Amino acid sequence: METKLARIAQVAKERPKEQFTSLAHLINVEMLLECHYELSGNKAAGIDRVTKAEYEKNLLENIIVLHGSLRKMTYRPQAVRRVYIPKPGSDKGRPLGILAYEDKIVQLAVSKILTAIYEQDFLDSSYGFRPGRSCHGALRKLNNIIMTGKTNWIVDADVSGFFDHVDHGWMMKCLEVRIKDPKLLRIIKRMLKAGIMEDGEYKLSEEGTPQGGVASPILANIYLHYILDLWFERIVKKQCKGSAHIVRYADDFVCCFQYEHEAKRFYYELIKRLEKFNLNIAPEKSKIIEFGLFAARNVKKRGENKPETFDFLGFTHYCGVSQNGKFRVKRKTSRKKYQGALYRMKQWIKANRTTPVSILLEQIKPKLVGYYRYYGITDNGPMIHRYWYEVTKLLFKWINRRSQRNSYTWEKFLLLLKVKPLPKPKIYFSILSA
Repeated sequence: METKLARIAQVAKERPKEQFTSLAHLINVEMLLECHYELSGNKAAGIDRVTKAEYEKNLLENIIVLHGSLRKMTYRPQAVRRVYIPKPGSDKGRPLGILAYEDKIVQLAVSKILTAIYEQDFLDSSYGFRPGRSCHGALRKLNNIIMTGKTNWIVDADVSGFFDHVDHGWMMKCLEVRIKDPKLLRIIKRMLKAGIMEDGEYKLSEEGTPQGGVASPILANIYLHYILDLWFERIVKKQCKGSAHIVRYADDFVCCFQYEHEAKRFYYELIKRLEKFNLNIAPEKSKIIEFGLFAARNVKKRGENKPETFDFLGFTHYCGVSQNGKFRVKRKTSRKKYQGALYRMKQWIKANRTTPVSILLEQIKPKLVGYYRYYGITDNGPMIHRYWYEVTKLLFKWINRRSQRNSYTWEKFLLLLKVKPLPKPKIYFSILSA
């Protein structure tokens, strides 16, 4: 199977205008079994409540029946179970779509085929959910653009509810640029139209692709590749006399411009461009700011305190100076993400406060390391140290509450941490290195 996908990738790379007419046959028993083994077994179940372990009891029989339905085109995805996960500081939860297990298998198979083709087409400015690419890579790319280019203005635009408003008609047109296999296109269309089950009520899915869907990341990248990335590269950049760059991670993107009037023109045209494809800018989360080498100097002339900042991928970017006094872009954990992480940690400690202390400390270690591995980047040392300190305070508070008397002093707690130390904050990723 890997050989077949590699061959498709090679053809897609060598022939950028090739349209693939025979792909659905690749979703055979072998591929479906491979997808089953790749899927995690500890994820939430869909509306049929079937888990990986239950599906595995009659695995080969289930896969053969599934393959038969795909081959005969009788396969119908089940409705997506919609749940809401808490958003700190907001009454509204974040919608999450949970697929039936068998649909996860099919979506993973489809995403493998789409990835083999479209990885050859995606531009260097795109980083989200792509093999060998990461948030840190996008942050480094943005840093290099601002530091080595001629960036003076930033367009920080937020697409309102992107995954909920992907237009199915335009999505299929985007896919048809490269794919002419009617069977595969029909499978994808049925995936998009599967419907939503929320609080026991079925709703038609006239638009959108569910966050949490296995194929949603690659479908989102394909959609934004055509409506944003190529448009920016082939039209916007050519209209600009100054430098213009974009860095995108899924539906989160930042655009850098040399001239103010070109940044403003782009923002106006971006609104019209997105409206054409049934998307809208969230004006309260979008802005054009002066940012870069000359920003600090210019705001000082105007009698202002300091240049504005912008958030991207969980970090607040601001104009700073290096140790030798030269301009440098710096980053720190955004307030929203910092408070959200602390809130989740507080809820976890509170829920597990009756766990024996030694076990509780062991369980919290990988959580801290995971936080450091993402937020432990150049210039963010103070914020991850602050996080570590606040987490130790939360631990002390809830361990102390287990006793009716406040006999567990801070000094005793510090002695405990000497015996069973928690991982200390560490910078894991350098933005400045190549």
